[in-house]
Amino acid sequence: MAKKILIVLTSHAELGNTGEKTGFWVEEFAAPYYAFIDAGAEVTLASPKGGQPPIDPKSELEDFQTDATRRFDNDASAKGALASTLPLASINADEFDAVFYPGGHGPLWDLKQDADSIALISTFLSSNKPVSAVCHSSAVLLEVKDSLGQPIVKERLVTGFSNSEEEAVQLTDVVPYLLEDELIKLGGQYKRTDDWNSFAVQDGLLITGQNPASSILVAEKLLAHISA
Repeated sequence: MAKKILIVLTSHAELGNTGEKTGFWVEEFAAPYYAFIDAGAEVTLASPKGGQPPIDPKSELEDFQTDATRRFDNDASAKGALASTLPLASINADEFDAVFYPGGHGPLWDLKQDADSIALISTFLSSNKPVSAVCHSSAVLLEVKDSLGQPIVKERLVTGFSNSEEEAVQLTDVVPYLLEDELIKLGGQYKRTDDWNSFAVQDGLLITGQNPASSILVAEKLLAHISA
């Protein structure tokens, strides 16, 4: 039977007080989406508000296009699915084998504190199902607690967009917090590689990737886990 994977995207479009737009990073959605589809998985898309999630306009620039994003550009079916994501509140974790969160700066604001997302992640983990995230979407783990009330990232290997990468894109003073700092503050064993290189870590049911280049690595680790 085909594995069922839930992809949860941000609904947040404002880049702080800059007047610029943000959202999810196209490549971080497209590469895992096709990895899952090509592996025969059934993929369902959701977001806090449902409907079309905002795409970070910078991620549509030519410099950031890959085979996966070009495939998405010509895929009417995928675009239709993205335009009609299900509201997160309507999702039943029991119906899925795994969940994946694409990054982009949006999740720093909405998904970090979204009650439905926090409950969903808790349910997945307590049901022995993997939770995966890449880049800024590791923020979705920050408010999740274990059964003892401890941060879910405490003493766990985790990664996410690094302070130096945030500095490189000149958004250190725009983001609400620095993800690397927050993961460490909660007791996470934060690991990283050089800026912009592919890097992902798995600690039990938690699979996280550092940056956009890591999205396919996270997807591969997730597929390996649910296929084992």
